[in-house]
Amino acid sequence: MGKGVAITGMGAISAIGDNVQENYDALVSGEVGISRISKIDTVHKDDIMVGEIEMTNDQLKQKLGIAKEDAVSRTALLAMLAADEAISQAGVTDINDCETGLISGTTVGGMDQSEKYYFEYLESDEHWGHINGLHAGDSTQKLANHLGLTESFVSTISTACSSAANAIMLGARMIKSGQLDRVIVGGTDSLCKFTINGFKTLMIQSDTYNTPFDDERKGLNLGEAAAYLVLESDEIVKRKNRKVLGYVKGYGNANDAFHQTASSENGDGAVLAMEKAFKVSGLNPSDIDYVNAHGTATPNNDLSEGRALLRIFGDNVPEFSSTKAFTGHTLAVAGGLEAVYSIMALQNNIIYPNLNFKNPMKEFDLLPQTTVKQKELRNVLSNSFGFGGNCSTLIFSKEA
Repeated sequence: MGKGVAITGMGAISAIGDNVQENYDALVSGEVGISRISKIDTVHKDDIMVGEIEMTNDQLKQKLGIAKEDAVSRTALLAMLAADEAISQAGVTDINDCETGLISGTTVGGMDQSEKYYFEYLESDEHWGHINGLHAGDSTQKLANHLGLTESFVSTISTACSSAANAIMLGARMIKSGQLDRVIVGGTDSLCKFTINGFKTLMIQSDTYNTPFDDERKGLNLGEAAAYLVLESDEIVKRKNRKVLGYVKGYGNANDAFHQTASSENGDGAVLAMEKAFKVSGLNPSDIDYVNAHGTATPNNDLSEGRALLRIFGDNVPEFSSTKAFTGHTLAVAGGLEAVYSIMALQNNIIYPNLNFKNPMKEFDLLPQTTVKQKELRNVLSNSFGFGGNCSTLIFSKEA
C-alpha cells in the first residue's frame, strides 16, 4: 500500500486545443472555446453557447487512420486522440509489457451517432454498428482495441460529471494495491442532442458565456473533450527511467444523497470527498496551494461548492478558480481534463484565471482568482461533482 502513483503521460483535446500544450497556452492567454453551436443541427443552436471541438468526425478519423465508413462514435474518436498523446508522452512503446489497464469515464457513450439512426433501426440494419455502439462501454472497448491492450483490465465508469475523476481514483488504488503496474485513466464525451436537450430541460444552460462563482451567473455551457493520464508504479518508473510529471497524492469519493441533480446546499458531499482525499494523502488543508474548483456556474453548484470550501479551509481558502469558462462543462471528462490542467499548473507554478467574474456572491465572502498568477505550487486540489450527488476530489503533488 506504500506504492507511489506517478503520472508519466498526459493527453487532451478540448474546445481550446487539440493537445495538452495548446490547452495550456489557451488557459494562460485567456483564449476561450465557447461559441454558438455550429456542428449539431438542433433547435437550440441560437439559444445556448457550447464548447465545440473544431475537427469533424471525418477529420478525426483521417488523423487516426480510421476508415471513413467505420462505425466509430465521436466520443471514441476523441478518446483515441487524447490517449495516443498520453501514451506517446509517457514513452510507452509496448502497451502490454507489464500489467496495464484502462479505465475510462463517459456519460454520452456512442449516443452522438445512435441518436441519428434510432428512428430507422427496426426497418434497416445499415446503421446497426452505431446503434450497437450506444452504450458507454463501447467507446472504452474501441479505445482498448485501438491501443492494442490484450487480456487487460478494461473498465468504464459512468458517474456523471465525476466519472473521469473516479477513473483516476480507481486507477491509483489499483496501482497502490499492486493489481496493476500501469493504467490509462481519464474520460471522453462528445456533444449531442441528448445532453443539450436534457440540460435545456433542467434550465441550467446559459445563453451567454458562463460566469463561475459570479452572483449573476446564469448557468453552464456544455463542452466536449477527452483527456487521459498514464499512471505508473514506482517500480515501472525506476525500471523504464520515466520522467515523472506529478503524483496522484490523494483521492476521495462521497455521495450526499441529497437530490437527483442538485448538490446539498451546504456542500455535504463535497466536504466528505475532500476530507477523504486529505486522509489518503496525509496532507492538511494548509498544504493546498491552489484549488481547481468544479465551478459550473450554475446557481446550485457554486453555492454548494463555495460553502464546502469554507467548511474545509475556514478563513484560509487558497486561491481557487474554475476553468470551465474556457472549455465549457465537459461532463464525464471534467475531472480528467482538469487533472491535466492541475498537473500543468504544478509544472509551471501557475494559477489559471476564473474568467467572466464581476459580482461577488451574496452568500459568502469568496473571490476567485481572476488573472493568471505565478505562485510556487506544491499541491493542487481538484473537485468534480456529478448528478446523483456523486462527489470526488483529487489531490496532485510534485512529490510522491
